[in-house]
Amino acid sequence: MYSDFGNRGEKLSTVKSTVVQYGILLMMLALAAGLWRLQVLGADNFRSLAEQNRIRKVPILAARGKLFDREDRLVVDNYPSVSCFLMREQNRNVDADLPLIAQGLHVDLEQLRATLRHYRAAPGYQPIPIKQDITADEQAFIEAHRNELPELETIDEERRLYPRDGFAAHLIGYVGEVSEEDLNQSRYAAYQPGDVVGKAGVEETYDELLRGQDGSRDVIVDSHGREVGYLRTQHAIPGQDLKLTIDIDLQRTAEVALGDASGAVIAIDPRNGEILAMVSHPSYDPNAFAVRINRTDWNRLITDPRHPLMNKAIQDQLAPGSTFKIIMSAAGLQEGVAQDMRVNCVGGGSFYGRFFHCDKHHGVLSIQQAIPLSCDTFFYALAQKLGIDTIARYATALGLSQKTGIDLPNEMSGIMPSTQWEMKNYHQRYYPGNTISVGIGQGETQVTPIQLVRALSGIASNGHLVRPHVVAADQLPAQFRQAVLDSFPGSGDKSVTLSEDTWMTITDGMAAATTTGTAAASHIDGVDFAGKTGTAQVVGGGDTHVKGGARTPNSWFVGMVPRRNPEIAIVVLQEHGDWGSLSAHIAQAMVTEYVNKKRQQDHNILDRASVSKPVEVGAIWSDPPPVDRKRHPAADQAEVLHGGHFFVDPGQAKKAVATGLAPLPAWFTASLPLRRQERLP
Repeated sequence: MYSDFGNRGEKLSTVKSTVVQYGILLMMLALAAGLWRLQVLGADNFRSLAEQNRIRKVPILAARGKLFDREDRLVVDNYPSVSCFLMREQNRNVDADLPLIAQGLHVDLEQLRATLRHYRAAPGYQPIPIKQDITADEQAFIEAHRNELPELETIDEERRLYPRDGFAAHLIGYVGEVSEEDLNQSRYAAYQPGDVVGKAGVEETYDELLRGQDGSRDVIVDSHGREVGYLRTQHAIPGQDLKLTIDIDLQRTAEVALGDASGAVIAIDPRNGEILAMVSHPSYDPNAFAVRINRTDWNRLITDPRHPLMNKAIQDQLAPGSTFKIIMSAAGLQEGVAQDMRVNCVGGGSFYGRFFHCDKHHGVLSIQQAIPLSCDTFFYALAQKLGIDTIARYATALGLSQKTGIDLPNEMSGIMPSTQWEMKNYHQRYYPGNTISVGIGQGETQVTPIQLVRALSGIASNGHLVRPHVVAADQLPAQFRQAVLDSFPGSGDKSVTLSEDTWMTITDGMAAATTTGTAAASHIDGVDFAGKTGTAQVVGGGDTHVKGGARTPNSWFVGMVPRRNPEIAIVVLQEHGDWGSLSAHIAQAMVTEYVNKKRQQDHNILDRASVSKPVEVGAIWSDPPPVDRKRHPAADQAEVLHGGHFFVDPGQAKKAVATGLAPLPAWFTASLPLRRQERLP
């Protein structure tokens, strides 16, 4: 009995021993497999990780593409700058260094800590921008503390240099750091926090072409993060330069002529849609955004009641006033209603049981007199005959109440009332009496300046409407050009059928407006200048005509040269600018500049080589920030380039006047030598 028990224990011990032995064997095999995986299969991976422990990747930022005007004159440049970044090391506590960094770089300590918290979730290899556009003293501080602060790195970059005084700011736009909101959008999928992107205007629309492709430099660092050598460099690819359709001379003329008034000016070539000038006032300085705008300046811009950040050329939606009478004329003539109309204006007329005023007693008029004299009574009667839906059909066909598709962000579409619009928005029937106000461009009708100039110049072009654009299309890759068209939907290129009688009657009427009509004071001898004024009442306004007053009407003018198939069309809007005839003077100045320049070119008066000669009068550039010559030996040359004097000497224009080739009004000739801050009389 006892021997059996002993044999069983001996057998049990043998089984346990065998299990333990096999267990140990399996463990050894697993360890061997692990070592094989680590040392053989994973050798390349761990070798790469080891290399990364001693190699720092320093970004090389691509230069942004420059912007030129239609004659290849520089509009937006870059200047050399140095920025400071923080490179996060794996085994270094940078928090302890922050007070010294803040002191040396003249940065608020709490702001610096907030910046690090903002980038806490970013990949460890990504540099954190600490301060942009650092001074020579701050560069010296970084060099002197290389051993103590190895995490600081300076990076050379080229920063935007925009024209001064907000010259063409709304058309050009500005650049700034990509926001968290931007990064959540699909179009910014390739961007990283800290990247610089276009924020408005051309800078935003064409950011993909302008921004280029960043490079990098692999730097060997020691265990303390100090640089000890270089391995390789991947050079940055600069962004593409772009040619704008604007003419600097016309742009400057518009800027000066509009002066301090709030409003907009646009000059367009109706034959192809090229924007020759675009002004929106008040403006802003895009150079303030090129580094980083401070909170005080930003709050001032966004709380300014005159809305300096709004591009009023494409976003201001206002009643068009009497300029709308051209669209009314087209509708009335095409419908066969206006040709034989004779209306007796006795200072107004009664419609739908209410008396509507006209500013004068015009007597009996036909449409041939009603257009240049801008008789409200005639167009009240025409509106009653046409009805709101017929008016809306023609206005919509001519591009109102829809975006034009211009290649600039945030264009507005305006409003054109109709019975359907009234039901959709107010769930009620349209009151026919409102049609009377719509007939003279008042009531619910709202247009943007770009819509208005396109519609009226389209009528003058015998119904041919083109899509406006600010960048020459032939420079854009086909795929990108299509992407722009898709991103900015609008009515595009189209034709509206007009009879020859309609075309002739309207264009002759607009030509008469600048000779014997409401814009007669803006007549230019020897120039086929046509147009239409508009004085649009504002909400809560009245008959108080005090320029700039809150109750003062908005002042409109749309003009073109020549009257039929024009080469140039101009719209002028002055908010609270009083009578439309006052805006006609601004268009007159632009037409004079345009015609004068063409005559100079045709008679070879203008020496193109002289365009690039320094002319202090025409300087548009802001002075670049101070450049560290020790770091940038080409600084002297750069500052010469950044002088940016690209305008024709005003003396050449006066010479043209003296030879009789360019008859200019005396008030405009006298204003030519003035800087922008000096206003026209």
